Amino acid sequence: MLYQLQTIKPENFSVNCSLPNENQTNIPLHELNKSLLYSAPVDPTEWVGLRKSSPLLVYLRNNLLMLAILAFEVTVYRHQEYYRGRNNLTAPVSKTIFHDITRLHLDDGLINCAKYFVNYFFYKFGLETCFLMSVNVIGQRMDFYAMIHACWLIGVLYRRRRKAIAEVWPKYCCFLACIITFQYFVCIGIPPAPCRDYPWRFKGAYFNDNIIKWLYFPDFIVRPNPVFLVYDFMLLLCASLQRQIFEDENKAAVRIMAGDNVEICMNLDAASFSQHNPVPDFIHCRSYLDMSKVIIFSYLFWFVLTIIFITGTTRISIFCMGYLVACFYFLLFGGDLLLKPIKSILRYWDWLIAYNVFVITMKNILSIGACGYIGALVRNSCWLIQAFSLACTVKGYQMPEDDSRCKLPSGGGRDHLGQHLLCVSAAAEESLHELLLPACRG
Repeated sequence: MLYQLQTIKPENFSVNCSLPNENQTNIPLHELNKSLLYSAPVDPTEWVGLRKSSPLLVYLRNNLLMLAILAFEVTVYRHQEYYRGRNNLTAPVSKTIFHDITRLHLDDGLINCAKYFVNYFFYKFGLETCFLMSVNVIGQRMDFYAMIHACWLIGVLYRRRRKAIAEVWPKYCCFLACIITFQYFVCIGIPPAPCRDYPWRFKGAYFNDNIIKWLYFPDFIVRPNPVFLVYDFMLLLCASLQRQIFEDENKAAVRIMAGDNVEICMNLDAASFSQHNPVPDFIHCRSYLDMSKVIIFSYLFWFVLTIIFITGTTRISIFCMGYLVACFYFLLFGGDLLLKPIKSILRYWDWLIAYNVFVITMKNILSIGACGYIGALVRNSCWLIQAFSLACTVKGYQMPEDDSRCKLPSGGGRDHLGQHLLCVSAAAEESLHELLLPACRG
Protein backbone atom coordinates (compact mmCIF):
# COMPACT_ATOMS: atom_id res chain seq x y z
CA MET A 1 0.00 0.00 0.00
CA LEU A 2 3.00 2.30 0.51
CA TYR A 3 3.70 1.87 -3.20
CA GLN A 4 0.34 3.52 -3.95
CA LEU A 5 1.54 6.88 -2.54
CA GLN A 6 1.56 9.69 -5.07
CA THR A 7 5.17 10.50 -4.26
CA ILE A 8 6.24 7.18 -5.81
CA LYS A 9 6.26 7.53 -9.59
CA PRO A 10 7.03 4.33 -11.55
CA GLU A 11 8.01 6.29 -14.67
CA ASN A 12 11.06 7.61 -12.84
CA PHE A 13 12.71 4.19 -12.59
CA SER A 14 11.10 2.37 -15.52
CA VAL A 15 13.37 0.98 -18.25
CA ASN A 16 12.99 1.41 -22.02
CA CYS A 17 14.40 -1.64 -23.82
CA SER A 18 15.86 -1.06 -27.28
CA LEU A 19 14.57 -3.16 -30.14
CA PRO A 20 16.93 -5.95 -31.31
CA ASN A 21 17.96 -6.32 -34.93
CA GLU A 22 17.30 -9.33 -37.18
CA ASN A 23 20.60 -11.01 -36.23
CA GLN A 24 19.78 -11.05 -32.52
CA THR A 25 16.32 -12.60 -32.37
CA ASN A 26 14.15 -15.12 -34.21
CA ILE A 27 11.02 -13.06 -33.55
CA PRO A 28 9.59 -11.32 -36.62
CA LEU A 29 10.04 -7.59 -36.28
CA HIS A 30 6.32 -6.92 -36.68
CA GLU A 31 5.64 -9.10 -33.59
CA LEU A 32 8.15 -7.42 -31.28
CA ASN A 33 5.50 -4.96 -30.11
CA LYS A 34 3.71 -7.90 -28.43
CA SER A 35 6.68 -8.58 -26.18
CA LEU A 36 6.60 -7.30 -22.61
CA LEU A 37 10.11 -5.94 -23.14
CA TYR A 38 9.30 -3.68 -26.08
CA SER A 39 5.58 -2.92 -25.88
CA ALA A 40 5.95 -0.33 -23.11
CA PRO A 41 8.44 0.91 -20.48
CA VAL A 42 9.29 -1.92 -18.08
CA ASP A 43 8.42 -1.29 -14.43
CA PRO A 44 10.85 -3.39 -12.29
CA THR A 45 8.49 -3.47 -9.31
CA GLU A 46 5.81 -5.42 -11.19
CA TRP A 47 8.08 -8.47 -11.09
CA VAL A 48 7.77 -8.54 -7.28
CA GLY A 49 4.01 -7.88 -7.36
CA LEU A 50 3.77 -4.11 -6.90
CA ARG A 51 1.87 -1.90 -9.31
CA LYS A 52 -0.18 1.22 -9.28
CA SER A 53 -3.92 0.59 -9.09
CA SER A 54 -7.01 2.72 -8.91
CA PRO A 55 -9.31 2.08 -7.12
CA LEU A 56 -7.21 0.49 -4.42
CA LEU A 57 -9.99 -1.86 -3.28
CA VAL A 58 -9.81 -3.80 -6.55
CA TYR A 59 -6.07 -4.22 -6.05
CA LEU A 60 -6.53 -5.61 -2.50
CA ARG A 61 -9.72 -7.63 -2.92
CA ASN A 62 -7.97 -11.02 -3.11
CA ASN A 63 -5.94 -10.28 0.02
CA LEU A 64 -9.06 -9.10 1.86
CA LEU A 65 -10.93 -12.21 0.75
CA MET A 66 -8.16 -14.44 2.12
CA LEU A 67 -8.26 -12.61 5.44
CA ALA A 68 -12.06 -12.96 5.62
CA ILE A 69 -11.90 -16.71 4.94
CA LEU A 70 -9.16 -17.26 7.52
CA ALA A 71 -11.06 -15.22 10.11
CA PHE A 72 -14.22 -17.22 9.45
CA GLU A 73 -12.33 -20.49 9.83
CA VAL A 74 -10.76 -19.45 13.13
CA THR A 75 -14.14 -18.26 14.41
CA VAL A 76 -15.81 -21.58 13.65
CA TYR A 77 -13.09 -23.69 15.26
CA ARG A 78 -12.88 -21.48 18.35
CA HIS A 79 -16.66 -21.55 18.76
CA GLN A 80 -16.71 -25.35 18.51
CA GLU A 81 -13.89 -25.64 21.05
CA TYR A 82 -15.66 -23.27 23.45
CA TYR A 83 -19.00 -25.08 23.07
CA ARG A 84 -17.46 -28.49 23.79
CA GLY A 85 -15.54 -27.14 26.76
CA ARG A 86 -18.63 -25.54 28.28
CA ASN A 87 -20.76 -28.68 27.85
CA ASN A 88 -18.02 -31.21 28.70
CA LEU A 89 -18.15 -32.73 25.22
CA THR A 90 -15.37 -34.53 23.43
CA ALA A 91 -14.39 -33.94 19.82
CA PRO A 92 -15.79 -36.54 17.40
CA VAL A 93 -13.47 -39.22 16.07
CA SER A 94 -14.09 -38.21 12.46
CA LYS A 95 -14.79 -34.72 11.17
CA THR A 96 -18.31 -35.36 9.93
CA ILE A 97 -21.57 -33.44 9.81
CA PHE A 98 -23.92 -36.22 10.92
CA HIS A 99 -22.13 -37.83 13.87
CA ASP A 100 -24.82 -40.47 14.49
CA ILE A 101 -24.62 -41.94 10.95
CA THR A 102 -22.31 -44.93 10.45
CA ARG A 103 -21.80 -47.69 7.90
CA LEU A 104 -24.66 -49.62 9.52
CA HIS A 105 -27.13 -46.88 8.51
CA LEU A 106 -26.13 -46.87 4.83
CA ASP A 107 -28.84 -49.34 3.78
CA ASP A 108 -31.63 -48.01 6.02
CA GLY A 109 -33.12 -45.62 3.49
CA LEU A 110 -32.44 -42.91 0.98
CA ILE A 111 -32.10 -40.18 3.61
CA ASN A 112 -29.62 -42.11 5.75
CA CYS A 113 -27.73 -43.10 2.61
CA ALA A 114 -27.46 -39.44 1.59
CA LYS A 115 -26.28 -38.51 5.10
CA TYR A 116 -23.67 -41.26 4.99
CA PHE A 117 -22.24 -40.03 1.71
CA VAL A 118 -22.23 -36.45 2.99
CA ASN A 119 -19.99 -37.74 5.77
CA TYR A 120 -17.88 -40.29 3.95
CA PHE A 121 -18.14 -39.76 0.20
CA PHE A 122 -14.44 -39.00 -0.14
CA TYR A 123 -13.63 -41.89 2.17
CA LYS A 124 -15.28 -44.26 -0.31
CA PHE A 125 -14.74 -42.54 -3.65
CA GLY A 126 -11.76 -40.27 -2.99
CA LEU A 127 -9.39 -42.32 -5.12
CA GLU A 128 -11.74 -42.21 -8.10
CA THR A 129 -12.17 -38.46 -7.56
CA CYS A 130 -8.38 -38.05 -7.73
CA PHE A 131 -8.30 -40.01 -10.98
CA LEU A 132 -11.02 -37.74 -12.35
CA MET A 133 -9.07 -34.63 -11.34
CA SER A 134 -5.91 -36.05 -12.91
CA VAL A 135 -7.66 -36.67 -16.23
CA ASN A 136 -9.19 -33.19 -15.98
CA VAL A 137 -5.70 -31.67 -15.60
CA ILE A 138 -4.51 -33.62 -18.64
CA GLY A 139 -7.51 -32.60 -20.73
CA GLN A 140 -7.38 -28.94 -19.74
CA ARG A 141 -3.64 -28.50 -20.28
CA MET A 142 -2.56 -30.84 -23.11
CA ASP A 143 1.07 -29.78 -22.79
CA PHE A 144 4.39 -31.14 -21.55
CA TYR A 145 3.40 -31.15 -17.89
CA ALA A 146 0.12 -32.86 -18.73
CA MET A 147 2.19 -35.62 -20.31
CA ILE A 148 4.05 -36.02 -17.00
CA HIS A 149 0.70 -36.22 -15.19
CA ALA A 150 -0.40 -38.91 -17.63
CA CYS A 151 2.74 -40.95 -16.92
CA TRP A 152 2.06 -40.71 -13.19
CA LEU A 153 -1.54 -41.76 -13.76
CA ILE A 154 -0.33 -44.86 -15.59
CA GLY A 155 2.15 -45.60 -12.81
CA VAL A 156 -0.49 -45.30 -10.09
CA LEU A 157 -3.09 -47.36 -11.94
CA TYR A 158 -0.49 -50.02 -12.69
CA ARG A 159 -0.26 -50.72 -8.96
CA ARG A 160 -3.90 -51.83 -9.21
CA ARG A 161 -4.40 -52.91 -5.58
CA ARG A 162 -5.55 -50.25 -3.13
CA LYS A 163 -2.85 -51.12 -0.59
CA ALA A 164 -0.17 -50.88 -3.28
CA ILE A 165 -1.52 -47.49 -4.39
CA ALA A 166 -1.47 -46.30 -0.77
CA GLU A 167 2.24 -47.10 -0.56
CA VAL A 168 3.16 -44.90 -3.52
CA TRP A 169 0.62 -42.15 -2.80
CA PRO A 170 2.89 -39.99 -0.55
CA LYS A 171 5.43 -39.83 -3.40
CA TYR A 172 2.64 -38.79 -5.76
CA CYS A 173 1.60 -35.97 -3.41
CA CYS A 174 5.23 -34.85 -3.13
CA PHE A 175 5.50 -34.80 -6.93
CA LEU A 176 2.37 -32.65 -7.23
CA ALA A 177 3.62 -30.17 -4.62
CA CYS A 178 7.04 -29.90 -6.30
CA ILE A 179 5.70 -29.52 -9.83
CA ILE A 180 3.28 -26.76 -8.77
CA THR A 181 6.11 -24.88 -7.06
CA PHE A 182 8.34 -25.25 -10.10
CA GLN A 183 5.59 -24.07 -12.47
CA TYR A 184 4.96 -21.08 -10.24
CA PHE A 185 8.58 -20.00 -10.71
CA VAL A 186 8.18 -20.63 -14.44
CA CYS A 187 5.20 -18.26 -14.53
CA ILE A 188 7.23 -15.60 -12.70
CA GLY A 189 10.16 -15.96 -15.09
CA ILE A 190 13.27 -13.79 -15.06
CA PRO A 191 13.06 -10.05 -14.30
CA PRO A 192 12.34 -8.08 -17.48
CA ALA A 193 14.22 -4.98 -16.30
CA PRO A 194 17.67 -6.14 -17.60
CA CYS A 195 16.09 -6.30 -21.11
CA ARG A 196 17.42 -9.82 -21.69
CA ASP A 197 15.23 -12.21 -23.65
CA TYR A 198 15.11 -15.98 -23.20
CA PRO A 199 17.52 -18.28 -25.10
CA TRP A 200 14.72 -19.78 -27.21
CA ARG A 201 14.15 -16.33 -28.68
CA PHE A 202 17.74 -15.94 -29.88
CA LYS A 203 18.65 -16.16 -33.52
CA GLY A 204 19.02 -19.80 -34.63
CA ALA A 205 16.75 -21.30 -31.95
CA TYR A 206 14.14 -23.53 -33.56
CA PHE A 207 11.22 -22.56 -31.33
CA ASN A 208 7.94 -20.99 -32.38
CA ASP A 209 5.12 -19.60 -30.25
CA ASN A 210 3.17 -22.88 -30.28
CA ILE A 211 6.13 -24.97 -29.12
CA ILE A 212 6.94 -22.51 -26.34
CA LYS A 213 3.34 -22.62 -25.18
CA TRP A 214 3.24 -26.45 -25.30
CA LEU A 215 6.50 -26.75 -23.35
CA TYR A 216 5.20 -24.18 -20.85
CA PHE A 217 8.38 -22.18 -21.09
CA PRO A 218 8.62 -18.68 -19.59
CA ASP A 219 8.40 -16.09 -22.32
CA PHE A 220 7.72 -12.38 -22.75
CA ILE A 221 5.39 -12.87 -25.73
CA VAL A 222 3.63 -16.21 -25.08
CA ARG A 223 3.46 -16.00 -21.31
CA PRO A 224 2.56 -19.21 -19.41
CA ASN A 225 -1.09 -19.44 -18.49
CA PRO A 226 -1.26 -19.29 -14.66
CA VAL A 227 -4.81 -20.69 -14.69
CA PHE A 228 -3.28 -24.12 -15.29
CA LEU A 229 -1.91 -23.98 -11.76
CA VAL A 230 -5.49 -23.90 -10.46
CA TYR A 231 -6.17 -27.30 -12.03
CA ASP A 232 -2.94 -28.66 -10.56
CA PHE A 233 -3.84 -27.23 -7.16
CA MET A 234 -7.26 -28.91 -7.19
CA LEU A 235 -5.55 -32.20 -7.98
CA LEU A 236 -3.07 -31.64 -5.14
CA LEU A 237 -5.94 -30.82 -2.77
CA CYS A 238 -7.78 -34.05 -3.63
CA ALA A 239 -4.57 -36.09 -3.46
CA SER A 240 -3.74 -34.65 -0.02
CA LEU A 241 -7.22 -35.52 1.24
CA GLN A 242 -6.83 -39.02 -0.17
CA ARG A 243 -3.50 -39.39 1.62
CA GLN A 244 -5.31 -38.62 4.86
CA ILE A 245 -7.94 -41.21 3.93
CA PHE A 246 -5.26 -43.86 3.47
CA GLU A 247 -4.03 -43.07 6.97
CA ASP A 248 -7.57 -43.16 8.41
CA GLU A 249 -8.19 -46.59 6.91
CA ASN A 250 -5.69 -48.02 9.37
CA LYS A 251 -7.56 -46.60 12.39
CA ALA A 252 -10.03 -48.97 14.03
CA ALA A 253 -12.28 -46.12 15.21
CA VAL A 254 -12.70 -44.80 11.66
CA ARG A 255 -13.36 -48.28 10.25
CA ILE A 256 -16.12 -48.82 12.81
CA MET A 257 -17.80 -45.56 11.83
CA ALA A 258 -17.26 -45.47 8.07
CA GLY A 259 -16.68 -49.13 7.24
CA ASP A 260 -13.56 -50.61 5.71
CA ASN A 261 -12.24 -50.23 2.21
CA VAL A 262 -10.95 -53.79 1.92
CA GLU A 263 -11.15 -55.07 -1.64
CA ILE A 264 -13.56 -57.85 -2.45
CA CYS A 265 -12.33 -61.40 -2.82
CA MET A 266 -11.17 -61.99 -6.38
CA ASN A 267 -12.28 -65.63 -6.36
CA LEU A 268 -15.87 -64.91 -5.34
CA ASP A 269 -18.40 -66.24 -7.85
CA ALA A 270 -20.77 -63.53 -9.07
CA ALA A 271 -23.66 -66.02 -9.20
CA SER A 272 -23.34 -66.76 -5.47
CA PHE A 273 -23.34 -63.19 -4.16
CA SER A 274 -26.52 -63.74 -2.19
CA GLN A 275 -24.83 -66.40 -0.03
CA HIS A 276 -22.04 -64.12 1.15
CA ASN A 277 -23.51 -60.62 0.98
CA PRO A 278 -24.49 -59.13 4.38
CA VAL A 279 -26.28 -56.20 2.68
CA PRO A 280 -30.12 -56.54 2.49
CA ASP A 281 -31.47 -57.79 -0.81
CA PHE A 282 -32.52 -54.77 -2.88
CA ILE A 283 -33.92 -56.61 -5.91
CA HIS A 284 -37.50 -56.45 -4.60
CA CYS A 285 -37.33 -52.64 -4.35
CA ARG A 286 -38.84 -52.11 -0.91
CA SER A 287 -37.62 -48.49 -0.80
CA TYR A 288 -36.34 -45.72 -3.02
CA LEU A 289 -32.82 -46.67 -1.99
CA ASP A 290 -33.39 -50.18 -3.32
CA MET A 291 -34.68 -48.71 -6.57
CA SER A 292 -31.55 -46.59 -6.94
CA LYS A 293 -29.38 -49.65 -6.29
CA VAL A 294 -31.20 -51.61 -8.96
CA ILE A 295 -30.66 -48.77 -11.45
CA ILE A 296 -26.96 -48.53 -10.57
CA PHE A 297 -26.13 -52.22 -10.59
CA SER A 298 -28.43 -53.20 -13.44
CA TYR A 299 -27.89 -50.37 -15.89
CA LEU A 300 -24.54 -48.68 -15.09
CA PHE A 301 -22.72 -51.33 -17.11
CA TRP A 302 -24.81 -50.55 -20.19
CA PHE A 303 -24.48 -46.81 -19.57
CA VAL A 304 -20.69 -47.17 -19.68
CA LEU A 305 -20.96 -49.09 -22.95
CA THR A 306 -23.06 -46.24 -24.33
CA ILE A 307 -20.31 -43.78 -23.40
CA ILE A 308 -17.77 -46.05 -25.09
CA PHE A 309 -19.89 -46.13 -28.25
CA ILE A 310 -20.32 -42.34 -28.28
CA THR A 311 -16.58 -41.87 -27.77
CA GLY A 312 -15.81 -44.29 -30.61
CA THR A 313 -18.24 -42.73 -33.10
CA THR A 314 -17.49 -39.06 -32.41
CA ARG A 315 -14.50 -39.25 -34.72
CA ILE A 316 -12.94 -41.59 -37.23
CA SER A 317 -9.45 -42.55 -36.09
CA ILE A 318 -7.34 -45.49 -35.00
CA PHE A 319 -8.00 -44.78 -31.34
CA CYS A 320 -11.77 -44.66 -31.83
CA MET A 321 -11.66 -48.03 -33.57
CA GLY A 322 -10.38 -49.55 -30.32
CA TYR A 323 -13.37 -48.12 -28.44
CA LEU A 324 -15.78 -49.61 -30.96
CA VAL A 325 -14.11 -53.02 -30.76
CA ALA A 326 -14.32 -52.94 -26.96
CA CYS A 327 -17.94 -51.79 -27.07
CA PHE A 328 -19.11 -54.57 -29.38
CA TYR A 329 -17.07 -57.15 -27.47
CA PHE A 330 -18.79 -56.25 -24.20
CA LEU A 331 -22.16 -56.13 -25.93
CA LEU A 332 -21.54 -59.63 -27.29
CA PHE A 333 -20.76 -61.12 -23.89
CA GLY A 334 -22.62 -58.55 -21.77
CA GLY A 335 -25.01 -60.66 -19.68
CA ASP A 336 -22.74 -63.69 -19.47
CA LEU A 337 -19.75 -61.57 -18.49
CA LEU A 338 -21.46 -60.33 -15.33
CA LEU A 339 -21.98 -63.91 -14.12
CA LYS A 340 -18.31 -64.84 -14.32
CA PRO A 341 -16.02 -64.82 -11.26
CA ILE A 342 -15.03 -61.38 -10.03
CA LYS A 343 -11.43 -61.95 -11.07
CA SER A 344 -12.47 -62.53 -14.68
CA ILE A 345 -14.83 -59.55 -14.75
CA LEU A 346 -12.23 -57.16 -13.39
CA ARG A 347 -9.58 -58.48 -15.76
CA TYR A 348 -11.66 -57.39 -18.76
CA TRP A 349 -12.53 -54.12 -17.07
CA ASP A 350 -8.88 -53.46 -16.26
CA TRP A 351 -7.97 -53.88 -19.91
CA LEU A 352 -10.67 -51.38 -20.86
CA ILE A 353 -9.43 -48.83 -18.32
CA ALA A 354 -5.84 -49.45 -19.41
CA TYR A 355 -6.74 -48.79 -23.05
CA ASN A 356 -8.61 -45.66 -22.06
CA VAL A 357 -5.62 -44.27 -20.13
CA PHE A 358 -3.32 -45.30 -22.99
CA VAL A 359 -5.41 -43.28 -25.46
CA ILE A 360 -5.44 -40.25 -23.17
CA THR A 361 -1.65 -40.46 -22.81
CA MET A 362 -1.03 -40.95 -26.52
CA LYS A 363 -3.29 -38.05 -27.47
CA ASN A 364 -1.39 -35.89 -25.02
CA ILE A 365 1.95 -36.96 -26.49
CA LEU A 366 0.65 -36.37 -30.01
CA SER A 367 -0.62 -32.95 -28.98
CA ILE A 368 2.89 -31.60 -29.57
CA GLY A 369 2.17 -32.21 -33.25
CA ALA A 370 -1.48 -31.15 -33.11
CA CYS A 371 -0.66 -27.89 -31.31
CA GLY A 372 3.04 -27.22 -31.88
CA TYR A 373 3.86 -28.45 -35.38
CA ILE A 374 0.39 -28.44 -36.91
CA GLY A 375 1.51 -26.21 -39.78
CA ALA A 376 4.24 -28.62 -40.86
CA LEU A 377 1.89 -31.60 -40.51
CA VAL A 378 -0.75 -29.96 -42.69
CA ARG A 379 1.83 -29.40 -45.41
CA ASN A 380 3.68 -32.72 -45.26
CA SER A 381 1.82 -35.35 -43.20
CA CYS A 382 -1.90 -34.90 -43.56
CA TRP A 383 -2.37 -38.68 -43.30
CA LEU A 384 -1.04 -38.55 -39.74
CA ILE A 385 -3.63 -35.93 -38.78
CA GLN A 386 -6.47 -37.99 -40.21
CA ALA A 387 -5.26 -41.36 -38.87
CA PHE A 388 -4.95 -40.20 -35.26
CA SER A 389 -7.55 -37.40 -35.47
CA LEU A 390 -5.03 -34.83 -34.27
CA ALA A 391 -6.80 -31.72 -33.02
CA CYS A 392 -5.62 -29.03 -30.64
CA THR A 393 -8.32 -28.74 -27.97
CA VAL A 394 -6.64 -25.92 -25.98
CA LYS A 395 -7.19 -22.29 -26.90
CA GLY A 396 -4.36 -19.88 -27.54
CA TYR A 397 -2.44 -21.79 -30.21
CA GLN A 398 -1.95 -20.37 -33.69
CA MET A 399 -3.72 -22.64 -36.14
CA PRO A 400 -3.08 -22.60 -39.91
CA GLU A 401 -5.74 -21.38 -42.26
CA ASP A 402 -8.21 -23.86 -43.72
CA ASP A 403 -6.65 -25.98 -46.44
CA SER A 404 -8.88 -27.88 -48.86
CA ARG A 405 -6.20 -30.56 -49.24
CA CYS A 406 -6.08 -31.31 -45.49
CA LYS A 407 -9.11 -30.69 -43.29
CA LEU A 408 -8.41 -30.42 -39.58
CA PRO A 409 -10.63 -32.40 -37.19
CA SER A 410 -12.96 -30.41 -34.95
CA GLY A 411 -14.98 -31.01 -31.78
CA GLY A 412 -12.09 -32.39 -29.76
CA GLY A 413 -13.69 -31.55 -26.43
CA ARG A 414 -16.45 -34.12 -26.87
CA ASP A 415 -13.92 -36.89 -27.41
CA HIS A 416 -12.14 -36.05 -24.17
CA LEU A 417 -15.45 -35.80 -22.33
CA GLY A 418 -16.25 -39.33 -23.36
CA GLN A 419 -12.88 -40.50 -22.12
CA HIS A 420 -13.41 -38.74 -18.78
CA LEU A 421 -16.83 -40.31 -18.27
CA LEU A 422 -15.57 -43.74 -19.24
CA CYS A 423 -12.68 -43.62 -16.80
CA VAL A 424 -14.84 -42.38 -13.93
CA SER A 425 -17.75 -44.72 -14.64
CA ALA A 426 -15.45 -47.70 -14.85
CA ALA A 427 -13.75 -46.85 -11.58
CA ALA A 428 -17.04 -46.05 -9.87
CA GLU A 429 -18.64 -49.35 -10.84
CA GLU A 430 -15.78 -51.29 -9.30
CA SER A 431 -15.87 -49.14 -6.17
CA LEU A 432 -19.59 -49.69 -5.75
CA HIS A 433 -18.94 -53.42 -5.69
CA GLU A 434 -16.32 -52.82 -3.02
CA LEU A 435 -18.79 -50.66 -1.08
CA LEU A 436 -21.85 -52.91 -1.11
CA LEU A 437 -20.19 -56.33 -1.23
CA PRO A 438 -17.64 -56.39 1.61
CA ALA A 439 -18.05 -60.14 2.17
CA CYS A 440 -14.50 -61.40 1.69
CA ARG A 441 -11.59 -60.07 3.69
CA GLY A 442 -8.02 -60.13 2.45
